Amino acid sequence: MLHALRALVCSAFAVAALVAPAAADAPAYRAEYALTFLGITVAEVDFDSRIDIDGYSIKGQVASAGLGAFFYDTHGTLTATGRFGERVLAEGFRAQYSYNDKPTIVDIGFSDGNVVKVVNDPPLKKRGMDWVPIRPGDLKSVVDPVAATLIKADRLEDVCNGGARMFDGELRADLTLSFVATGTMSVKGFDGPTVTCALKFTPAAGYRKGRRSLQYLSTKSRIKVTFARIGQTGVYAPIFATIGTQIGTITVRARRFEALQAS
Repeated sequence: MLHALRALVCSAFAVAALVAPAAADAPAYRAEYALTFLGITVAEVDFDSRIDIDGYSIKGQVASAGLGAFFYDTHGTLTATGRFGERVLAEGFRAQYSYNDKPTIVDIGFSDGNVVKVVNDPPLKKRGMDWVPIRPGDLKSVVDPVAATLIKADRLEDVCNGGARMFDGELRADLTLSFVATGTMSVKGFDGPTVTCALKFTPAAGYRKGRRSLQYLSTKSRIKVTFARIGQTGVYAPIFATIGTQIGTITVRARRFEALQAS
C-alpha cells in the first residue's frame, strides 16, 4: 500500500505540470486544481498566469494534500514562459520541488523551439545499457510539460487536431490528441463549452526499456483531457482530465478557472 501511495503522489506531481493554463500587461488568470484518487484528494495545484494572443507567463504551486501528504510530503513551485506563433514556442521552464525533504530542480531553456539548456540538480544518475538515450534530434521542435497543454485554435473543434513533442528535463515523449466529444462545464470563473480529447502518450527517448509504468501509459492507459478556452485569448487549456495508472485512475479537476481582469 505504501509503495502504491508513493507512486501515486509522484505521478500526481508530474501530472500537475501537465494541467497549467497561463506578458506583464497581459490579462491575469487564476486556476486551481485538485488531484484525486478513488475520491480522495492527494495533491493541489494553484496557478497565477498572464496570457494573451502573443505569449504566456505562468507561476504555480504544487503540494501533496490529504492522504498523499500524510504518507509522502511533496511540494514545489513551477514557472513557464513562451510565445504563440503558428504553434506554441516554449522559452523557459523551471520546476523546483521537494519530495520527502529531498530538493530537486529542473531548468530548461529553449530557442526557436529547440532545447539549448538543461539543468538537473541533483544530476541524473548514470544509465545502463537498457536506457534509451536522448540524441540531438530529440530536442528539436519540442516543448516543456506546460507548453504541451496550451493549444491555440481558431475553433473549439480544432483543439484535438494536434499534439506535441514534450521534454521534461529527462524524458522525451510524443503526445497525440484525438477528438472524443464536445460538452459544457461550470466551475468558479468559467461556465461554457468544452472539448474532450483522448491523449496518446508515446515515450521517445530518455527512459529505461521495460519500465512498467511507461509501458502501461503508452499501451494500456486511457487518458482523456477536457479543454476550455482561456478568456477571449483563443488559447485552450485543460479544465478536467483522467489518467489511468497501474494503481488506479487519477482525476484532475479545476475548482477555479477564472479571469481576474477583463480579457
